[in-house]
Amino acid sequence: MRLAELFGYLPRIEAELRASYATARRSAPPTVRPFLDVNREFTLRGGKRFRAILVLAGYHLATGRAPDPAIRAAAALEHFQSWMLIHDDIIDHAEERRGGPAVHRSLAASHRAGAALGSSDDYGLGIGITVGDLEEPFTVDALLTAPAPPAARLAALAEYVRMTRLTAYGQLLDIRNGTLDPGTVTEADVLRVHELKSAIYTVAAPLEIGALLGGQRPATLGDLDAVGRDLGVAFQLRDDVLGAGFDADATGKSPNDLPEGKRTLLVVRAWAEGNPDDRARLVRVLGRADASPAEIEDARAVIRRTGSLAYSERRIDALTRRALARLDRSRAIRAMGKPLVREIADVLVRRRA
Repeated sequence: MRLAELFGYLPRIEAELRASYATARRSAPPTVRPFLDVNREFTLRGGKRFRAILVLAGYHLATGRAPDPAIRAAAALEHFQSWMLIHDDIIDHAEERRGGPAVHRSLAASHRAGAALGSSDDYGLGIGITVGDLEEPFTVDALLTAPAPPAARLAALAEYVRMTRLTAYGQLLDIRNGTLDPGTVTEADVLRVHELKSAIYTVAAPLEIGALLGGQRPATLGDLDAVGRDLGVAFQLRDDVLGAGFDADATGKSPNDLPEGKRTLLVVRAWAEGNPDDRARLVRVLGRADASPAEIEDARAVIRRTGSLAYSERRIDALTRRALARLDRSRAIRAMGKPLVREIADVLVRRRA
């Protein structure tokens, strides 16, 4: 199969998501249903659904067949993504997501409009955290009810547990790194966070969950895991480039990562290679939501001038080449599926949005 064929399954994934919320709503107490509607609205706003597509890809790689039995598991990864995004937006104090207000901001606005008692912002945070948590039962239920043999479902669930734990480790380390002096955060620190927080749940685990549902044994997943991790880190490094406002003309993105104070490889390398004036320009922006456009542009100029942007591009290229070399050597990944993995790699690291 080609990647375009897998994207043809998107309407069925969307239908599965709608059905899961409808089922939960019918059995929920009436007073809880409005909160389920918040989850439904947020998840159905859209998104690239790439993690869901990778579940389908993993199933096809394992079986050589059409991935219809993996559609419910693909939807599970979208529930997980909603959980992560809702919480991430709270951590990052984000205002918008997927073309609308961040969930906690929307909830605060509803509280304010209804003239309810207490702090609207506190209400938004508390309910936002909880509706984020509410996505996990959807994820687990979808994996438990996937049309696969019991042993395959258990293996997929075990991978989900591993994915969730490692993603949380990455989030913890990412938050910690944001409190450290940029000069004390190393490239290894950054790449470790990218591997744990992004690469595993974005690329490696979705591929592996699909493969496990297709009957592939956990012991044979080493190549798929290694390829997925390298491509996932390259994906996140590309996201950092876009999030710092580079290629802004193509993406329309604003350079939010710098005012949010994220210790990306761009920042860490620029700090290490820059002079005191360069570091002062970075300090004026990092973690400062009120940084002016001129100050942000100064920081971006430092990233360019110190060679940090070029270095990130080289790391993206090296990780991609290593992943594809592992793919070429692999005897565990079916030959007929290797072109599909190459397509996935291209979408992950060459994207402009």
